[in-house]
Amino acid sequence: MTTSKENMNCEEYKEALAGDPTASFEGGAVHAATCESCAAFTTEMRAFDAKIAKALAIDVPDLVLPELPDIADDNVVNVPFKRKQTFSTPTWIGIAATVALAAFIGVRMIDLDPGSGLSLPDEILAHVDHEPGALRVTNVAVTDQLFSSVVNPSVGTMDRDIGLVTYARSCIINGKTIPHLVIQGEKGPITLLLMPDEMIDGAMTLDGKGVNGVILPLGEGSIAIIGERDEPLEEIEQKVIDSVEWST
Repeated sequence: MTTSKENMNCEEYKEALAGDPTASFEGGAVHAATCESCAAFTTEMRAFDAKIAKALAIDVPDLVLPELPDIADDNVVNVPFKRKQTFSTPTWIGIAATVALAAFIGVRMIDLDPGSGLSLPDEILAHVDHEPGALRVTNVAVTDQLFSSVVNPSVGTMDRDIGLVTYARSCIINGKTIPHLVIQGEKGPITLLLMPDEMIDGAMTLDGKGVNGVILPLGEGSIAIIGERDEPLEEIEQKVIDSVEWST
């Protein structure tokens, strides 16, 4: 299994891995090394695949049905042969394992489906929950090269002095690839999602487990800002809005 994508995003990586958890593909190792969420997904998928392989390798004897006697009666026709059938138990285990694997992949990939029916606020909160590794307290900033590859000309521009940017990845929200950034706030990490094509009529509140946030309209797009429950986001909201300019 191969892919020509050198700079994979999370959706592309997970789709490629789901096809064959044991395969290696171009760009996969680099992406997994820099994305904690996808690295965890890889471990989970390969562990489950190993369980499936183990189940298929179970050596059990064939199930043999007893022979049926000939039927002789004045009102019925004699059966001209005796029936003997064997059913391979591993075959049924394989069917069950295949169904289980399909269900597992379906559940794990649901966040990649833009038609999942989630509202924009719910999808954003689910995405933040799905990448807990991004919310690290650190004083190490991402490199200029990584920042520029995520906030690139196809998206727009953003001032680096918005704060200490400690995480930068291209992720999928509502079926669109967008920049996912994290800066360090007063109470903890603050997530910024830049959505140049996600136009909204007005500000939308984000209220998740232990977090609060807002989606703010900006031109033809919007920006989501999410922090700890007691993080004073008001101070940064206007600063973020002023620092971003979409590409036309």
